[in-house]
Amino acid sequence: MARTTSRALSIAAALATIGLLAPTATAYAGHRAFTPGLPGAGDRYFPDMGNGGYDAQHYSLGLKYDPGTKAIDATARITARATQNLSRFDFDFSGPLKISKLTVDGRTASYTRTGAQELVITPARGVPQGKVFTVDVAYSGVPQSINDPALGLSGWIATHDGAVALSQPFGSATWYPVNDTTHDKATYDFTVTVPKGLKVLANGDPAGEHTQGANTTFRWIDRQPTASELVLMAIGHFDVRDTRTATGLRNITAVDPASVPAGNKTAADDFNKATADVIDWEQKIYGRFPFSTTGGISVLAPNVGYSLETQTRPVYARRSAGALPSATLLSHELGHQWFGDSVTPYVWQHIWLNEGFATYTEWLYDEQHGGETAQQHFDDAYKSASTDWNGKVADPGRDHIFDDLVYTRAGMTLHQLRLAIGDTAFFALVKAWPAQHRYGNDTTAEFTAFAQRYTHKDLRPLFQAWLYTAGKPAL
Repeated sequence: MARTTSRALSIAAALATIGLLAPTATAYAGHRAFTPGLPGAGDRYFPDMGNGGYDAQHYSLGLKYDPGTKAIDATARITARATQNLSRFDFDFSGPLKISKLTVDGRTASYTRTGAQELVITPARGVPQGKVFTVDVAYSGVPQSINDPALGLSGWIATHDGAVALSQPFGSATWYPVNDTTHDKATYDFTVTVPKGLKVLANGDPAGEHTQGANTTFRWIDRQPTASELVLMAIGHFDVRDTRTATGLRNITAVDPASVPAGNKTAADDFNKATADVIDWEQKIYGRFPFSTTGGISVLAPNVGYSLETQTRPVYARRSAGALPSATLLSHELGHQWFGDSVTPYVWQHIWLNEGFATYTEWLYDEQHGGETAQQHFDDAYKSASTDWNGKVADPGRDHIFDDLVYTRAGMTLHQLRLAIGDTAFFALVKAWPAQHRYGNDTTAEFTAFAQRYTHKDLRPLFQAWLYTAGKPAL
């Protein structure tokens, strides 16, 4: 969802999708000109990602997965609000999945697939500005993940016993049609059928499961706005724990037995407790957890080998069996729930606001749990030959959004901010920023302006040196 003013519409559309509220009809404005929505959302790093002309409100995704053939048989119902008089509009939908049926508001619509990811839909009649409409797509096939030379593997990824969807930065479009831009958040529900014995986890809260014959169907509902790059799906023989943290937050974790050494009988309990401990510590630093549930997933995925802050429960993917994620790594990915998930960069250029805060969360965790202080981490990075000083933190470039520049140097920027304004103001600021921007989007300019207003200090020289200038800043 792109704007605060659309939140009420988003809730109404989501309720209508799950049958709790009838959508309001809007008269067609036949006298107005209808024009195509743009095939991009204005992100210069990824100009083909996202689309214009509508605001996605809710995705209702249903799929059946066959781990033998790796194929899915799926449906997607997308509820959206037109932001212009639409003659046609696009979704992002990549790979070999074949569409068998597509309707707009129940009427058959024509469609074409162009380029690497554009699904271009022409409804039977134009969609007036302001109208809430639904698109139903039925499709099937074997999803194909994307392996970008600079950004790595993302999308729907088959595992040894199931699958995991790791969508950052553009993997969601490999398994469902989507407005794949960071600034069009939406709510979700998932209905997933798998062979009996497998488990399914997704974003949000579980909403029941039932077994019929050889299959089990799981349902999940994600009620808080979610960026498409944070959408999660995990299928496998997981050992699941569903508990509460000390502060009462629901904590659902899952461990793939193949991801930990054979014979580790306490892995599921240990992982659940470690997640709870870190989340409760982070709530003291950053304020109330922004979502209804938390958790995490440890999974064996030999082609992946990275962790990702999927909303509500991060995924820790392992190339081979090994120790559970450290508390420091947990603090990084769970810290993203405030910085990156609840508050998400408007475009990818501003990703340092994700990774800088997550990196600094690691430093704070160490500092408050008997490890190195944040100052020691800063000093180590400042003198290290491996620290990247070549680019600009606030504009790293398309192929460098996951590089050291937006992790380490961005964390160093936050430490310099802490030194400049003092601990009292700094720790108040890092609570106020995500609270005031909850479920929204952010930019570098918005954050720096907020910091100046909040502290009543001229911080422009600091931000100019650390965010906007290439090279090693003088201390």
